[in-house]
Amino acid sequence: MGYTNIHRGARISPTKARPVAQMISGKSVFDAMNMLTLSKKRAAVMLKNCLQAARSNAQEAQGISDREALAMVVSEVRVDSGPTMKRFQPKDRGRAHPILKRTSHITVTVDQAKKRR
Repeated sequence: MGYTNIHRGARISPTKARPVAQMISGKSVFDAMNMLTLSKKRAAVMLKNCLQAARSNAQEAQGISDREALAMVVSEVRVDSGPTMKRFQPKDRGRAHPILKRTSHITVTVDQAKKRR
């Protein structure tokens, strides 16, 4: 059973957030936190906050320590598109060009690490 956190309406384009999400998918929470801390991408901050919240949800539900929570695995990371804010930029001769401000729904799920045999 995984523990999930969803950040709805994050003000970043899904196209920009997906490569960062793919980078941490399948990694341990400890490794993913380190990767996101060292990343220069703006999406890394949002994903790190989601990951911390998912880890806290797991700790609260299971009553486990920080060390055990860091050993958990990022089982699923999903970045879906959210609502798009439509704006217009005035241009010459009375024209207007559309500006699309895209948003994302970021979903992070952590789960217990599978035992190796």
